[in-house]
Amino acid sequence: VQLVESGGGLVQPGGSLRLSCAASGFTFSGYAMSWHRQTPGKERVLVATITSTGSTTNYANSVKGRFTISRDNAKNTVYLQMDSLKPEDTAVYFCFAPRLRSWGQGTQVTVSS
Repeated sequence: VQLVESGGGLVQPGGSLRLSCAASGFTFSGYAMSWHRQTPGKERVLVATITSTGSTTNYANSVKGRFTISRDNAKNTVYLQMDSLKPEDTAVYFCFAPRLRSWGQGTQVTVSS
């Protein structure tokens, strides 16, 4: 099982980024996926989840209305579109396959002027 995140970087407040997580080594279309984030000294927290078909999504209250999780099962990839970014969104973002207990390596997102 391998999960590889990309798309992080430095963005100004109010800006947007799209994170990608490329999956391999398992039947991606059969598994729910999630995005989490972590800041130094704090626990990793759930940001968004998506079912295996993409029919149902859920979001943390802190990102609801600003972030959108989606997936392309033909490309074995899950995405996190992040809009209206705030400095408090600064974190390392990880994708996760809950049933497989597998994490990606993370990608840094920094929101700063």
